[in-house]
Amino acid sequence: MTDRRRALADALAALAPERAVEVGVGRRPDVAAALAERGRAVTATDVVARDVPEGVAFVRDDATDPDPAVYAEADLVYALNCPPELQRPLVAIAERAGAAWAFTTLGADPAVVEAAPRTLPGDTLFTVPDRVPRV
Repeated sequence: MTDRRRALADALAALAPERAVEVGVGRRPDVAAALAERGRAVTATDVVARDVPEGVAFVRDDATDPDPAVYAEADLVYALNCPPELQRPLVAIAERAGAAWAFTTLGADPAVVEAAPRTLPGDTLFTVPDRVPRV
């Protein structure tokens, strides 16, 4: 894992004392695995079946039509490389679950929801405005 991804995992772990759900894990489950290694219960979701490492649960789910049970016990709902069109659904999922939320974007994609940006090595992590992680 690169220093960039390690810093991201540390920042997300600060927001997730017990349980985190990653929306749209794709083929890069390294941050989910790092959270699991830090003692968090982690569920990864995607619209198609994905392989995830040991210690990470997987549930097929669509953020635009989510199953609320997947997120019910989460402390944090997050997405990496979250496109603008999925940011509002991500925030809505987290708010319904009473969880914090966080995301990174792809390159120059903007945050289209009110968010607190936090500069990390090689990334910007956008979080709930009043819950910026302290690492």
